[in-house]
Amino acid sequence: MTAPSSTYRLQLRPGFGFDEARALVDQLATLGVGALYLSPVLEATPGSTHGYDVTDPTRLREELGGQDAFRALAETARDAGLGVVVDIVPNHMSVEVPEANPWWHSVLREGEASPYAHHFDIDWSRGRVLVPVLGSDSEVAELTVEGDQLVYFDHRFPLADGTGHGDPQEVHDRQHYELVDWRRGNTELNYRRFFDITSLAAVTVEQPGVFEQAHREILGWVEAGAVTGLRIDHPDGLADPGAYVKRLRQAAPDAWIVVEKILHPGEQLPGSWPVEGTTGYDAMREVFGVLLDPAGEQAFTSLADRLDVPTDYAAVEEEARRMVTDRILVAEVRRIAALVEGIGTDAARAAVAETMIAFGVYRSYLPEVGSTWSDAIEAARSRRPDLSEALGALDQQVRDDPHGELATRIQQTSGMVVAKGTEDTTFYRYTRFGALNEVGGSPQVWGIGVDEFHRLAAAREAGQPSTMTALTTHDTKRSEDTRARMAVLAEIADDFAAKVVEWTERCGLDEPSLNLLAWQTIVGAWPISDERLVDYLLKAARESKLRTTWTEPDEAFENAIADWPRAVREVLGRQIEDFVARIAAPGWSNSLSQKLVQLTTPGVPDVYQGTELWDFSLVDPDNRRAVDHDLRRELMRRIDEGLVPEVDQSGAAKLLLVQRTLRLRRDRPELFSGYRPLAAEGPAADHLLAYARSDDLVVLATRLPVGLERAGGWSGTTLDLSEGGWTDVLTGDAFDGGRAEVESVLRRYPVALLVRGENR
Repeated sequence: MTAPSSTYRLQLRPGFGFDEARALVDQLATLGVGALYLSPVLEATPGSTHGYDVTDPTRLREELGGQDAFRALAETARDAGLGVVVDIVPNHMSVEVPEANPWWHSVLREGEASPYAHHFDIDWSRGRVLVPVLGSDSEVAELTVEGDQLVYFDHRFPLADGTGHGDPQEVHDRQHYELVDWRRGNTELNYRRFFDITSLAAVTVEQPGVFEQAHREILGWVEAGAVTGLRIDHPDGLADPGAYVKRLRQAAPDAWIVVEKILHPGEQLPGSWPVEGTTGYDAMREVFGVLLDPAGEQAFTSLADRLDVPTDYAAVEEEARRMVTDRILVAEVRRIAALVEGIGTDAARAAVAETMIAFGVYRSYLPEVGSTWSDAIEAARSRRPDLSEALGALDQQVRDDPHGELATRIQQTSGMVVAKGTEDTTFYRYTRFGALNEVGGSPQVWGIGVDEFHRLAAAREAGQPSTMTALTTHDTKRSEDTRARMAVLAEIADDFAAKVVEWTERCGLDEPSLNLLAWQTIVGAWPISDERLVDYLLKAARESKLRTTWTEPDEAFENAIADWPRAVREVLGRQIEDFVARIAAPGWSNSLSQKLVQLTTPGVPDVYQGTELWDFSLVDPDNRRAVDHDLRRELMRRIDEGLVPEVDQSGAAKLLLVQRTLRLRRDRPELFSGYRPLAAEGPAADHLLAYARSDDLVVLATRLPVGLERAGGWSGTTLDLSEGGWTDVLTGDAFDGGRAEVESVLRRYPVALLVRGENR
C-alpha cells in the first residue's frame, strides 16, 4: 500500500460526472494533488446529487457517464500521476424507487422467496415488508393497478405473479409488502434502516455472498489498478465492522483504505482493523481547537445564559438522545429488546434505550473493545437504578455472546442514537459557540492547548501516519473558513456578546438556540444571500426539533425564519458589515494557519472541492454548490508566473499556500516524516504554533491573531532554527539558521513553510 500524498474531494452529480472530473485532472495535478477523491460512483436514486443512496452496487452510475467515462477518468488520472480514491457505501441502499433497485424490486415482488430476501436486514417473522409511504392508512383507497405495477401517485411497486386482477385494495392485500401511513415507520418498521430514513434499507454485508455481490464492481476496478483507495461510509452501522474491513483488506490488499469512523476525544480505532485510519474528523477537531482562544469561553457561556440558551451540555444531549429512542427509533428499540431474555417487555425496552442513550462514543466493538460498553452500562445504572435487574441481564447476555444477535444489534444501533441525538439534534440546541458543534467535536470542550496538540500530532505520526486529515467535508456543519472566522469571535467575546444582545433586542428570532446560532452564522458566512441563509436556518430549526420539525412543520415560525434575513439587512445591515470588516483579516489569518497545519501535520490531507480559495459554506446542501474551477485555474496560472498575493478577499494567498504545500508533499515526501514540537521564546511566544516534520522542514503558524496585534506583534519573539540556509516555500524568502526573528519570518504571511537548503 502506498498512501497518496494528498487527496482532492470532488462531489459528483448529474451534470458534473466522470467527464467533468476528467477535465480537471491536469488542473489538480498542477495544484499538487496526489489523488482524486470521488463521492460514490455506483448507480443511485435517479437525480441524486450526492450518490449515497445507492440502488445497484453492480453498476457504475449512468448519470455520471457510466463505465466508459469512468475508465477514461481513471486512465487520465493515472497518466497524470494521480490516484483515484472512491467512496463506497456498504451499510445501506436506497429503496425509494423500487424499479431503480433490482434487489429490492425482487424482494417486493417475490417476498421471502426472492434470492435477495436476506440481502436486506428484514425481520421476516413479522410477515409482510412494511413500506411506509402513504399519507394516511386510508389512502390505500387511492391505489391503482397499471399492468404489473401497484401505483400510489408517483410511487410504483411490483406485483407478485398472478396477483394483478381484482380491486386494487385486494391486489394490495395479496402482495409481499404492505403500504402504510408513513408515520408508522418509526414504530413498526420491520427492516433495519440508515438512521431514521426509511427509504435507506440496511444491507447484510456481513454475509460473504452479499459482500461479494455488493463489492464485485468496485473491487474489479481496484484489481485493475484504476481505483487506488477506498473510503468506507458509516462503518459503525455494520454488524461487525472489524470483520468487514478485514474481508475488504483481503480483497484489496494494496488499496489505501480509510473509514468514516467518528472518534470521540481519547478514542482510538480498534487495533485489529487493517486500515490506514479515519476520514479525518479527529484531526479537524485538533487543528481548530488549538487556534481557539480559551479566554472566550466564559463570555459565550454568559451570553447563552442571558439569552436562555441551555448551557448544560450533558442535559441537552441526554434529552435529545432520549427523544430519539422514545419517538424516532422505536421500532429498532423494540426489535432489540425482544432479544433480551428473562426480562419483561417494558423493562427490556427501557434498559436497551437507556444503554444506548448513555454511550460516550458511537458504539463499542465487543469483544475487542469492551470498556465503552462497560461505561455505558454503568452510566445507565446510575441514571436508572430501578432498571438494575434489566440492565444486568442485558449486560450479561451481551458479554456471554458478543457476536450474537443481541450484541450485534444494540452496538450497531447505538451509533444511530448518538448521531441523531447528538450531531443532528443537540448540535442545533446547544448553540453556545457553533464552531465547536462539528462532526467528531465535543461542544462542551473549549479547544485544546498547544502541548496537547503536539502530543496528539506525534501520536498520529507514530500510530497512523497515513490516516486522512480534513478541515471541510460534505458532512461538516460549516466550512473551514467559516469556522476560522468564527474563532475570531472568541478573541473579542465580550464585544460580540454585547452586539448579539443589542441585535437580538432589535431583530431577534423567537427561539433562543436558533437566535444565537443565527447571529454567529451571519457574521461567520457574510456575505451570504437571503436564500442560502434561510435554507440553513430552516434546516437548523427543523433539526433542533424545538419549534418545528421536518415532519411537523410550524408554518408561522418557519415564515418568521424566512423573513428574518431581509429584516436583518434592513435594520442592521450596515452594523453587520462593519463588524465583519473588523474580524475578516484575523479570520483570514486563522484560515491560513489551520490550512497549513492540516496540510503539514501527520496524515494524508484532503482538500474539499473549492476550498483552495476562501469558502464560507454552511451545512449540506450549501457545501455542494458548484465550484468556479476556471477562476482557480486562472489564479493558479498567475501564481505560477510569479504572483505572491496579498492576504485579501480574493483568497489567492490561500491558493498559493495549498499549491506550494501540496507540491512539496508530492515532490519531497521524505520531508514529511517524524514530528517534533518547537517552542518560541519572547513576549508573543504563545501566539506561535511551530513544529518540525524532519530535520529539514519547519512549520510556523500564527494563533490568536487579535491578541497578537493587541500585544504589539512579534517584536522580540524568536525561534531557533537548525544551522544552514532556510527558504520559505510560500514566499521564496531566505533565512539563516540559528535564532530567527519571528517578525522577519512572518513579515508577509501569518504562516511559513521553511525548507533547509531550498533554492539557496
